[in-house]
Amino acid sequence: MIRRMAQRPILANIDLHLVKVLFTVISERSVSRAAMRLQSTQPMVSAQLKRLRQLTGDPLLVRSGQGLAPTDAALAMLEPASRLLRDADLLFSPQQRGGAFDPATASPTFRIAASDYLDPLFLPRIVELLKREAPQAQVELHPLSAEFDYRRKLASGEVDLVIGNWLRPPDELHLGRLLSDEVVCLVSADHPAARSPRSWTEERYLDSEHIAPMPLHPGALGVIDEHLAARGLKRRIAVRCAHFGLAPRMVADSRLVLTTGRQFCQRYLDRLPLRIVRCPAGFPAMAYYQLWHERAHAAPAQRWLREQVREVARSLAGVSA
Repeated sequence: MIRRMAQRPILANIDLHLVKVLFTVISERSVSRAAMRLQSTQPMVSAQLKRLRQLTGDPLLVRSGQGLAPTDAALAMLEPASRLLRDADLLFSPQQRGGAFDPATASPTFRIAASDYLDPLFLPRIVELLKREAPQAQVELHPLSAEFDYRRKLASGEVDLVIGNWLRPPDELHLGRLLSDEVVCLVSADHPAARSPRSWTEERYLDSEHIAPMPLHPGALGVIDEHLAARGLKRRIAVRCAHFGLAPRMVADSRLVLTTGRQFCQRYLDRLPLRIVRCPAGFPAMAYYQLWHERAHAAPAQRWLREQVREVARSLAGVSA
């Protein structure tokens, strides 16, 4: 009972702006940069940081070399502060409560997670469209990686939309099909498959050295290897690369084979000595989706975001055709 009474004055002295200052100062690791981001002054932010230190009983930022570093306690506060700010935005935003969404005047933050083996023009076109139609919007692009639990982040609202390709997308998420693409092989211009396409058999394909993305979690198979495994087949993966956009350059200077969508491969033909050849393993078309959670399904801002993503997918499919 005494402990509860002691906590009340602390909670009574915390306002939402102070939480925003806490999040910004820890994120920026600089009072001056935080002041610029908050459109405030350095003395005012310093005073608010002093107040936060009194409330938390922690220095929050300490000297480290030439700069400042957050304490362990500060880093532990970062995610709760971010979550509280997102929830407040959800609570008080008329767009999120079901009101009309006007992209020309609204200032949402759109958080999109996407794989980098999409068409390399895809994400730049999305950003271009969003900033043109919603000039006050902020856009965050997150990579899909082994460390990125996209299902949890969609459920918690840390991201709004996930874009990628799956043979079997998760059942609990909403799904919108964006486009499908032919699976092909990208090889160097002097690769045997490019010089003698008729001799490019399934057996030679499987026995070649392949480059593939890192799995999304330990032991996971990507869509290519998952399909091969279903047929009792396995290819020789010589290189795993977390940066898929670098793969074409590696292919151009080696005998590696990259198996992915034609649309991705097509963008590199004018820049590098590469060739696209048919894939003899008989893959079905690669399907790309956008996934979102039920919590954002009816929000007008999120519906508008998904419509813009669909529009970009349609425009790029038209260009590729």
